[in-house]
Amino acid sequence: MSGHQRERNPSAALFERERELAVAEQSVRGLCGQSGSGDGKQSGLLLFSGEAGLGKTALLAEVRRIAGECGGCTVLFARGSESAETVPFHVVRQLLQPALAAMSTAARQELLGGWFDIAGPALGIAPPVGPQADPQGVRDGLDWLITQLSLQHNPLVVVIDDAHWSDPESLAWLTSFAVRLRELPLLVVLAYRPGELPEHTPAFQELVTGRAARAVELRALTPEAVAGLVRATLGPDADDPFCREVWAVTGGNPYEAVELIAKAQDRALKPVEESAALLRDLGAAARGSGLVNRLERLGSSVIRFAWAAAVLGTEIQPGLAANLAGMTPAEAGESADRLREARILVGSERLEFVHPLIATAVYKAIPAATRTAMHGQAAWLSEDAGLGVAVAARHLLEVHPDDDPLVVNQLRAAAREHLAVGAPDAARRCLERALREPPPEEDRAMLLYELGCAALLTSPQRTVNHLRAALALPDLSDDLRVDATYRLSQAYAHNNQLREAAEVVAAQAAATPPGPGLMRLQAARYLWKGIQVEEEDAHGRSRRIAELARHLKGRDNAERALLALRGFDGMIRGENALEVIEAVDRALVDGRLAEGLGWTNTEWGFEVPSIIGITYAYTDRLDEAGKLFDEGVRAFEISGWSGAHLAFAHDFRGLVYRRRGQLTEAEASLRKGLQLAHRLGPGLPIQWDGTCMLIDTLIARGRVEDAQAVAEENSFYPPYSPAIVLPDAACLAGRLLLARGKVKEAVAELESAGHRLQERGRNNTLWAPWALDLAAAIADEEPERARALAGQAVRHALRFGTDTAIGEALRRSAPLAEPAEGLAKLEKAVEHLRRSPCRFEYATALVDHGTALKRAGRREEAAARLRAGLALAERCGADGLVATARAEGADCGIEEAEATPTD
Repeated sequence: MSGHQRERNPSAALFERERELAVAEQSVRGLCGQSGSGDGKQSGLLLFSGEAGLGKTALLAEVRRIAGECGGCTVLFARGSESAETVPFHVVRQLLQPALAAMSTAARQELLGGWFDIAGPALGIAPPVGPQADPQGVRDGLDWLITQLSLQHNPLVVVIDDAHWSDPESLAWLTSFAVRLRELPLLVVLAYRPGELPEHTPAFQELVTGRAARAVELRALTPEAVAGLVRATLGPDADDPFCREVWAVTGGNPYEAVELIAKAQDRALKPVEESAALLRDLGAAARGSGLVNRLERLGSSVIRFAWAAAVLGTEIQPGLAANLAGMTPAEAGESADRLREARILVGSERLEFVHPLIATAVYKAIPAATRTAMHGQAAWLSEDAGLGVAVAARHLLEVHPDDDPLVVNQLRAAAREHLAVGAPDAARRCLERALREPPPEEDRAMLLYELGCAALLTSPQRTVNHLRAALALPDLSDDLRVDATYRLSQAYAHNNQLREAAEVVAAQAAATPPGPGLMRLQAARYLWKGIQVEEEDAHGRSRRIAELARHLKGRDNAERALLALRGFDGMIRGENALEVIEAVDRALVDGRLAEGLGWTNTEWGFEVPSIIGITYAYTDRLDEAGKLFDEGVRAFEISGWSGAHLAFAHDFRGLVYRRRGQLTEAEASLRKGLQLAHRLGPGLPIQWDGTCMLIDTLIARGRVEDAQAVAEENSFYPPYSPAIVLPDAACLAGRLLLARGKVKEAVAELESAGHRLQERGRNNTLWAPWALDLAAAIADEEPERARALAGQAVRHALRFGTDTAIGEALRRSAPLAEPAEGLAKLEKAVEHLRRSPCRFEYATALVDHGTALKRAGRREEAAARLRAGLALAERCGADGLVATARAEGADCGIEEAEATPTD
């Protein structure tokens, strides 16, 4: 029987694998049994770890066989490839395309739902709908698809061989999805080489080496197991010395042992001690230089075809390999036959190397210059064959720079495709390689600009470097120079370098002629300066933007952005709310965001709609704020922007809930925002807003210990964010300390915050209520100073003029006044807050007023106030306030909320 006729014994690599097989069978049958019988769930992650040739592939084949025997079990399979490691979503497409290919387009669209346009391009089943997809959104779309498949094709087994060679995008998705495995009827089985775990995805290394999962480690075979392999193939009469030598030559490696035994059979060696001396030469021919020597004996045409196959990598198209080798189809077919006979290739319509060890040896045997030239030719052939620029780019990354504009253009096209499917790191690799070609000098600045934009979502520091380099060259157009500067300032801001963000736009603005471009830069400068906690010349900047905005009508987006900034600045400073709202209203068109200023617009970013909504939220225009932030959530979800943008949108939605007094909903939205933010990594600027708003909400709910837990979990301690957050971080820290009874520490924190805020004229008593908190903290020891601070806060609130600000300032200052004056202040506070949309503050005022009335002996009025406050506090989810109202109302006959206050 010839080599190509005889199939390698699939069970040979399973010798002495009883333990591994038992684990595999228990995992797969446990999953299948759970889905049909309702037994305990056994889904999750199964790992097989071992060096090359130890039988991981055979084990995975057995996993697939066992899964196939389980009725109704669906198996998805993929294999990582050393040659395709740079092709984005290569493994994901192998896994999912076969299942999707069997469906109609309508069925695929129904299965993916709203994720079709987001994840479809990454899967290769839909064209991109935009220039740049959000990587996190694509991962979420893949999560949705796998979830639906696991539920519809219950249970589901996902098998990935050679996971260490998976592309970064597939590994990033798999690692993030792993946390959900036990929620679904789903088993993921991975095999990998522990010594070759990829550096590009450290989270994957942590997944397979961490405490959460323990890999089943494959070991080399014992001499007894190798002897069993020998006798199973060469007959039971094989003697012990011969078997022992097979083990010694191969080191117990199953793959090498099987190959050596097959070669001994081909040579018709008798399995006796006298033949043992020949085994070492036969073994050397199975790997490394020995394999190359064996290949050379097959002839030059066969060598060329093998080289072509090695350059092309996995799932090799025979026709493409023939073209790359410069052969006719007949010559290629004959070469493929000989390589199959030699156990180097397998397959017919799609060729593969028998083992990755063989593929690596053949690839490394190609002379360097020849290998490089073949990669270059493979790039053009791949594109001509319709495989796409992404596949072609894999080969171009291996070609030596040669000052070829065509290569530059092809790499730029590949980068655009990578960005469109949500693979910015792959785009960056293509563009960095294009720079080394190098590009024509007049295109260099544009290429650097594209490179900076590609890295904006994933690496702000890289963006900074590339955009600064682009701006240093003279070839950018005026419009692109403005855009590059604006994006550079965004990258600085996302990296918490607000001062640098303001400085770079100021420098470019000085060289930009009047017009929309200049106004865009001015808006960016006012934005980055205005949100700095430690801003220098805050008063001067505020005067300049107020003067500039006074004459603007909102005729274009540059004017609208400046008006939005003017409104936000006025709100933070506590200026007259009517003037603040008037400026913000002019930033809209018929009450809506203008075209080009939407949430997903990349020219201006999401900052402009954000500050409009925040300003509305603090000026009692909660309906407008709510509509804006709901629109933001929808826009980001529809576009698949599931990273920082969507996290911010949920935070801002939580802000509106908090201002309305819907504290339960606020907590849920803010926790959702923080959850999304944490997926992006620890310590990012986005986490500050969510953390601060959640702590503030939990304090309002009366859950101080929970608030402290959130603070500790999110590293809420000095130094605080250099950017303004909601509410002010230092003020909030003082309030939390005060709620925990740490009065001395609270006073120090609040005094420091107050000094900083007063110095910069930031006097909004809702966003930064330091004076009222400090007055409460020092009331017993410094009553006069406390009253002065409270009086100052009341004056600032009156200047701002909203019912919420005035009502809150009067309520908070009432305990510091004489009883009669305090009671009058509380009555006024209730009237103001009755008109306010902020129900929690109104409920608190009702309870405080009822308590004061009770102490003044006006028990009937007190009971009415306390009942109303209790009812509203319960609706708000303010557990602490509910307890206070019940305690104060107990001797007034109030046990439960008996009335609902008028809203």
